Amino acid sequence: MSTRTALKYLARSTATVLSRNAVSAKPMLTRGIALGRLSAVPQVRPTWSPMRAASISQVRTMFIQTEQTPNDDALKFIPGVPVMESGTAEFLDVRGSLQSPLAKQLFQIEGIKGVFYGPDFITIAKEAGSEWQLMKPDIYAAIMDHFASGQPLIKEGSAEPSDTAILPDDSEEVQMIKELLDTRIRPAIQEDGGDIEYCGFENGIVKLKLKGSCRGCDSSVVTLKNGIENMLMHYIPEVQSVEQVLDEYDEVSLKEFDRLEKSLGEKSA
Repeated sequence: MSTRTALKYLARSTATVLSRNAVSAKPMLTRGIALGRLSAVPQVRPTWSPMRAASISQVRTMFIQTEQTPNDDALKFIPGVPVMESGTAEFLDVRGSLQSPLAKQLFQIEGIKGVFYGPDFITIAKEAGSEWQLMKPDIYAAIMDHFASGQPLIKEGSAEPSDTAILPDDSEEVQMIKELLDTRIRPAIQEDGGDIEYCGFENGIVKLKLKGSCRGCDSSVVTLKNGIENMLMHYIPEVQSVEQVLDEYDEVSLKEFDRLEKSLGEKSA
């Protein structure tokens, strides 16, 4: 083979390899859902062990799906592995996130204002002015680094008791409310990246707190009244209405929204 022919063959082979690599490096899309990037391989070569090898293999094959929620400022991240073994957990500030290594890491990303753990997903809420496209790479990296590290999601002893657990002194009506919330209502709300917390039943009124993507969502009132309230009243005649319980975080958000709405009204007048 002549030198010129050999060079042509080498150039053609190199172009083929580069083309194949370029195809394999394209972002994957499944049903229109964007998948997260793979975690980078550390530069320092660690001591080999079967456990570490399994961990690295898991990271390399892990991908993260994202799904929209009814709340534009909340996005649902699905890592493809179980998140919470039972119940849910929510963190609304840096101080509260100290109970969870992953939440603590996520709160270091500029623009994040809430982290919610579901059975197989993580809902992240952002500040209104922040851009998802700028935040996503850091969020993907934090989630994948956590699951590769082997650390617990929540520190031992920090998990909250189930709000819908049947207690010995629960009345028949309360037991039915909790059962409906757990089996019929909660799964549907978690599909949208949110959750509900049972806070009590008194004088025919069921008190619930909205969590995850449901916080600050424009359709939350519709969800409470047209969805949850109608179902509970249909199956339990003793239920007369459903009311939302606001915590300090919700009250501050509502005050800020009212102040902004009033300011915009004055400018347009």
